[in-house]
Amino acid sequence: MYPAELVKPMREDLTSVGFEELHTSDAVETALAKEGTTLVVVNSVCGCAAANARPGAKTSLENAKKPDHIFTVFAGVDKDAVDAARAHMVPFPPSSPCMALFKDGELVHMLERHHIEGRPAELIAENLKDAYNEHC
Repeated sequence: MYPAELVKPMREDLTSVGFEELHTSDAVETALAKEGTTLVVVNSVCGCAAANARPGAKTSLENAKKPDHIFTVFAGVDKDAVDAARAHMVPFPPSSPCMALFKDGELVHMLERHHIEGRPAELIAENLKDAYNEHC
């Protein structure tokens, strides 16, 4: 597990724009049971989370259509919450960072680490905006 002081700025990178942190498996289950569309970002300490995933997720919200709910769990910190979120992302293998869009609790769009790593934040944002335009 990573120390709280290390991940605090990485958490705040998303919470500062409205993402709600989920720390337990029960919180994940409650969040994913909500009606409407829900974006879940599995945050991470890795460089591709800092350079690509978090900026892409934040920029994606600058869109006419966007998810009704936005949540984040932190890999290497919130183990139970991450495991619960990943259980809803099957058949995709665990990866972090990653982003999943759910509609009424059903997975409708997934960005795995290999879709994020090495790709500019703008491209990630556009991918998410396309998913929002289709599902939100």
